[in-house]
Amino acid sequence: MRFRLTARPRDCKMVFVILYRLKAMQTNLNETNMLRAELELLMKERETLLIIAGASAGLIAELNTQDLPIRTVEAADLLATTINQLAEETLQDALNAVHATIDE
Repeated sequence: MRFRLTARPRDCKMVFVILYRLKAMQTNLNETNMLRAELELLMKERETLLIIAGASAGLIAELNTQDLPIRTVEAADLLATTINQLAEETLQDALNAVHATIDE
């Protein structure tokens, strides 16, 4: 007894549709993985920048400008101005990153 497989045009079309959808799903999965990796990188960079901002805020808070050359005071003023432009929540995150607090 012999068996002969015949593919009907409708079956072939269905196979191609399934393969197309699988390829699209694989592409979406690859894009999702790339976005996940990029997001992880951005979160690590944010954490580093928060540490820099927190340490800078602590340094500025402890400076005695009377003991510094004018160019250093100008640089510190620029840094302080930039830090003060941060959103309050971001500044708090930065201070938390270096375990600092604001004493008023």
